[in-house]
Order: sequence, then structure tokens, then C-alpha cells
Amino acid sequence: MEDPNRPVTGYPAPNGYSANQPPSATAYPYVATAPPPHNAYYNNQNNPYYQPNYPDADSVRRANCLRRIFAVVIGLVVIFGTITFIVWLVLRPELPEFRVDSFSLSNFTLGNNSLISFTSEIRLTARNPNKKMTLAYDQIDAVIFYRSYSLSETMLPPFSQDTKNETSLTANLAAAGSFVERRVVDGINGERNGNGNVNFNLRMISRVRFEAKAWRTRRRFVKVYCGDLVVAIPSNGRSGTLTGGPRQCRVGV
Repeated sequence: MEDPNRPVTGYPAPNGYSANQPPSATAYPYVATAPPPHNAYYNNQNNPYYQPNYPDADSVRRANCLRRIFAVVIGLVVIFGTITFIVWLVLRPELPEFRVDSFSLSNFTLGNNSLISFTSEIRLTARNPNKKMTLAYDQIDAVIFYRSYSLSETMLPPFSQDTKNETSLTANLAAAGSFVERRVVDGINGERNGNGNVNFNLRMISRVRFEAKAWRTRRRFVKVYCGDLVVAIPSNGRSGTLTGGPRQCRVGV
């Protein structure tokens, strides 16, 4: 006798019932897929179209040549630096020293029309403190300033100095009706009305070569600054001289 609850084959199962529904808690096996096979055709050396990635011989030669050049340059720099350091230790070059010994102004006149006139003479001493090096100066450019305003300039001739040598220099500067800014007039008149003294500055620059027998340096710019040159000039038409004695100057490159 047929089971009345058995579904009729060939018709859809009522209410989503499936005749072949697997029992509960049934596990399905996992099938692992294998990696794609190695393409032996394109990587086979017997393939006529196979081209191995070998480095180019010209590129290898260029790279080796650049390495050799780089190594030679580094070696030369190290050797030159070592030689320079040894020479510096042996010679110990020092910058020259400058001193203002005297500073005199004559016929100093400053009008309300901002015109200044004067003649001046500055005597200096240049000293070479080096024991093993001589100094060779080009011409020296000298400028006299009031604060940061240029009043007059001149040039000193070239000269040379032996080791541990002192050389006397004289700079003659003058102005004849030169125009200056109003703040210069007010500043100078203010100082003269105060204590009768005016503070000037002297700046010099020259190219100097350090020499020691066969060894010479390239010429270097040496800058000299002589500040606080106080001159007593209480009124127009008067002469004045440096007060307070000689002044040591600052020297740099």
C-alpha cells in the first residue's frame, strides 16, 4: 500500500519540501583548487622566443668606469685635505694686525647746507704676526665713516711684509664741499655741542696673499675695521686729533 504522505514525483514539492533534502548536520567536503600550472612554454630556454634578462655589457663597463672615477676623486680629495691640514699645522697662518696710531682733522667745516669739508691724516701700523709666512698686499681701499655714512675714501699702495714685521702706513683723506645727508649734519653737530668730540670709523679692505717659500695661498680679501676714533673738533674751522691714544682694529676675512 502506497504511503499517502509521499509526494508525487514530477510535481513541485509543497511548501518548499524537497524529496532529496539531505539530512541535517551533513558536512560538505572542501575541494582545494591547485595553483595554475607553470607556463613552461614562455619560460623554456628551448623556446626560440625566450630572451633571458642578462645585463648589457656596455652598461656594466660604464658602471665600473663611473665607480673607478668616483673612487679616484674621493681619494684625491682625501689626499689634498690631508696635505692641506698638515701644511696648516706646520705653518699656522695668522691674520695680520692693524692699529691706528694717530688721526688728525684740519679745517673741518660742516654747514647747514649739508656740505662738509676737511682734510685728515691717519697713521697706522700693520703687523705680520706669522713666524713662517710673508704677506703680500694689493692696494688697500680705505674709507672714513661717520656712523654708517661714507665721508671720504682713498687708496694705499701695495706692499709686502716679512715674517714678524711691522709696516707704517699713512692714509690721507679729504672732502671739499661734499654733500651729506641731513641726519649726518644733525648727528655731528649734536656730538660737537655735547662734549666737542666726534666719533668716526675707518674701514679698509685689501687682497692679501700668504706665502711660505714654495707654498702660496690664493689671495684672500682681508677686511679691517677701526672703530671709536674720537676726534676733538668743537667748532667749524678748527683742527682736532685722536683722543684716548692708539686704537686696535678688528681684522677678518
